[in-house]
Amino acid sequence: MRFSDLTQRIAGDGAAAWEIHYRALALQEQGKDILLLSVGDPDFDTPVPIVQAAIDSLLAGNTHYAEVRGKRALRESIAKRHRQRSGQQVDADQVVVLAGAQCALFSVAQCVLNPGDEVIVAEPMYVTYEAVFGARGAVVIPVPVRSENGFRVLPEDVAARITPRTRALALNSPHNPSGASLPRSTWQALAELCIAHDLWLISDEVYSELLFEGEHISPASLPGMAERTATLNSLSKSHAMTGWRVGWVVAPPSLAGHLENLALCMLYGSPDFIQDAAVVALETQLPELEAMRQAYRQRRDLVCECLADCPGVRALKPDGGMFVMVDIRETGLSAQAFADRLLDRHGVSVLAGEAFGPSAAGHIRLGLVLGTAPLRDACQRIARCANELMEILVDA
Repeated sequence: MRFSDLTQRIAGDGAAAWEIHYRALALQEQGKDILLLSVGDPDFDTPVPIVQAAIDSLLAGNTHYAEVRGKRALRESIAKRHRQRSGQQVDADQVVVLAGAQCALFSVAQCVLNPGDEVIVAEPMYVTYEAVFGARGAVVIPVPVRSENGFRVLPEDVAARITPRTRALALNSPHNPSGASLPRSTWQALAELCIAHDLWLISDEVYSELLFEGEHISPASLPGMAERTATLNSLSKSHAMTGWRVGWVVAPPSLAGHLENLALCMLYGSPDFIQDAAVVALETQLPELEAMRQAYRQRRDLVCECLADCPGVRALKPDGGMFVMVDIRETGLSAQAFADRLLDRHGVSVLAGEAFGPSAAGHIRLGLVLGTAPLRDACQRIARCANELMEILVDA
């Protein structure tokens, strides 16, 4: 039997990147001592008031179809939170609720891109980006961002890649995998490019509430950008709700209408009881949220401190997010070979930088998803792995 060309466009390196994580899970199931740092799934439980809200909604019988665009109460809560954090004046009619930011990204790509359109993306990029845009038949134009520049995109590099076929610019800040955030001056320069060349800006702001240094800028708030920006966000990281699949797009009214039509034929709306829980997540003062944010900051600092004097590796301190990139080029191994050795010999699972693009070659990404003691243990194992390799280089 034959399959569509789509099946080829959604496969490849992005899908293969998770193989080491699945291998680590299999080893863990066999009883091996494995520390999983390869996926960005918070180790925190969803705060109890949110869980209780879902239970109460279920018991109240809210298991029927909900509004396809998202319940108005939830969309109003999202709009209010977005106004407070960004300064952009939006209302509930500009919000579309979808099944996580991943679904939001896919939906926006379907609605603003045509086959053959070019979309400029900072590289290294999150592993699903290429497949998401490829599913639409669009062409990803990578903008390499180097670790020597803190993995921050430079507007002049973006400008050099704009062609008559360019339709959109897709960026996330804080960035995944590096945790780098973009300053206001960079966003202003990028906004000028979008306006001058009539481009869409797809702004992935999933890690915006896990920013430790600097100021989060939501580019839709800049002059002339509201009508050309799709802002993606979710509760997955900020509220430890990865499995709930609650995400959204804040968009110009016309795009919001198209996204609703797509949701109608794809999702037919998100579960009613989950949306009720999401309202509580957004409207309730939850001390757990700040505690989680501080925990991620402390874990980041711990990793950087533990690896500071380790020969062969260099931790790159991120501005935010829940990952740390570690430069392992001095060990002489590729990132994939290092990651394989680290898992097989030392029981630590990380992702190789090459999974995110060639600019991250020679780097590994580790997630800040373990408590202090196991995370320190993981760093010590990484150091031992690097020391072994450095000794081999010396002996050679």
